[in-house]
Amino acid sequence: MAPSCVRAWWLPAWVLATGAAAASLAAPPARQSSPALPSGPSSQLPITVDAASSEVDYKTNTVVFSQVVISQGATRVQADHAHASGLNFGNSRWTFDGHVRIDAAPSGSLRADQAVVEFKDNRIARATVTGKPAEFEQQRTDSQQIARGHANEIVYDVTEGTVRLSNDAWLTDGQNEISGPLLVYNIRAQHVQAATSPDTGQRVHIVITPQSVPAGKGKSEPGKPPPNPQP
Repeated sequence: MAPSCVRAWWLPAWVLATGAAAASLAAPPARQSSPALPSGPSSQLPITVDAASSEVDYKTNTVVFSQVVISQGATRVQADHAHASGLNFGNSRWTFDGHVRIDAAPSGSLRADQAVVEFKDNRIARATVTGKPAEFEQQRTDSQQIARGHANEIVYDVTEGTVRLSNDAWLTDGQNEISGPLLVYNIRAQHVQAATSPDTGQRVHIVITPQSVPAGKGKSEPGKPPPNPQP
């Protein structure tokens, strides 16, 4: 999908502006931080595999597991079934099917029907999850709200530090929402780019829920002019 010029920058209030519409809002205090899936575990941590059963085919060097759980530090992948080419986590590709769940600290998770997880240098480097829809959620560090998103496909690239949602993609911070054909959340830069294909008529939709003003805030005292509005 070739991205158009439509972009949305995702800050702690989630939406600051859209590139084409240029509808700007006041930025929140810099001390707050937006939710993000964490980076991958250290390659020095051991990887454990627990399963209800396993089958090894020495001719094809493949392994099949049922009711499998793979853990490394706080990162955990579980599913009804999994198969892989051997147990080499230095450079391997695993396919998980059925009730797939990927958990990673702090309080981030992905849920899907199927996932393809790539291991490089003894750690998870990339996970592609698919479902109807695939979902993720994250406990926000600046509030008690839960950030959630869903799409038919979600790609979590640990190396690039991005979460890519495509095909009916939707994100919310628990208050504001953004949806479109493709949303890419950059964990390190803490922003979201919303893209559409040119000449398709596709649109990016943003729903902003105004925050309530505490009682008495913004009112002027008798004889004094009202405070200047925020830009």
